[in-house]
Amino acid sequence: MRIERDQVQWTFRFGCRVFLLALLSTAPSLLAEEPEFVKGMAPVEHGELYYELAGDGSPIVFIHGGQMDSRIWDDQFVAFAEYYKVVRYDVRGYGNSTQPTMPYANTDDLHRLLIHLNLERVTLVGLSLGGRIAIDFTIIHPEQVNALVLVAPGLSGFTWSEEQRHRLWQIIVVARDEGFAAASELWLRDPYMAPAMENPTISPKIQRLVRENSHVWLMNPLLERWLDPPAVGRLSDILVPTLVIVGDRDVPDIQKICSQLGREISGARKKIVANAGHIVNMEQVEYFNELVGEFLGELDFR
Repeated sequence: MRIERDQVQWTFRFGCRVFLLALLSTAPSLLAEEPEFVKGMAPVEHGELYYELAGDGSPIVFIHGGQMDSRIWDDQFVAFAEYYKVVRYDVRGYGNSTQPTMPYANTDDLHRLLIHLNLERVTLVGLSLGGRIAIDFTIIHPEQVNALVLVAPGLSGFTWSEEQRHRLWQIIVVARDEGFAAASELWLRDPYMAPAMENPTISPKIQRLVRENSHVWLMNPLLERWLDPPAVGRLSDILVPTLVIVGDRDVPDIQKICSQLGREISGARKKIVANAGHIVNMEQVEYFNELVGEFLGELDFR
């Protein structure tokens, strides 16, 4: 059977894209310079979100996990800006974004950010808290999402284990009674963070991010409006291509969430990353970028 010329061209372009992205991941020193990027503040209800934007092409929005901020995506922001328009932002209460003083919803904040940036359809890449926001947003605004990459995500409505709730409550108590520095040190030893902290290459940066965002331990959780009904019973509503990534050393609750996502989101792929805990994109940069690059390359949003 004759292969059509456009098929050959598409295959060649896809192969080149995957190869070059893998090359950037494994040899960042080959980059002549980092791409120029725009910094800004997007207006949201009762506040502003800090964001950065770079590159050109199909847009990707990176959403960080809790207790840190958008700088966790440094390695992805540079690499993927070579092929896509990339956006990363600080969730309300984190980094340079507004601290919450009035009721808000993270999904509304993301929606307003996309309006501000004139982005109609995006791929969402979310870690932990960011994954939970990405899931909820896709359920509310399916018309605005091309694809999902869920990295060790949270899940609204999930019943967390008593052991985990106890650990996190103890950190909150320490933040209240002994201060943010003491709470940060306890969090950095928590099973969520311990695997990453074993890596001397990234542990100083993680420590800095955690300390600079330690105020979130006493942020009023009652101000956040959650998805109602929650995502835990609505995963079958997600119809976009979905990649689920989890480290083999992540905590049991996150492993359960990822297994549930793999079962209940139609067509979802699940990838387990060896020798990684919760902060997969920082702990295994090269493999993470390769997984995401191949997934997005196959979708070929043009």
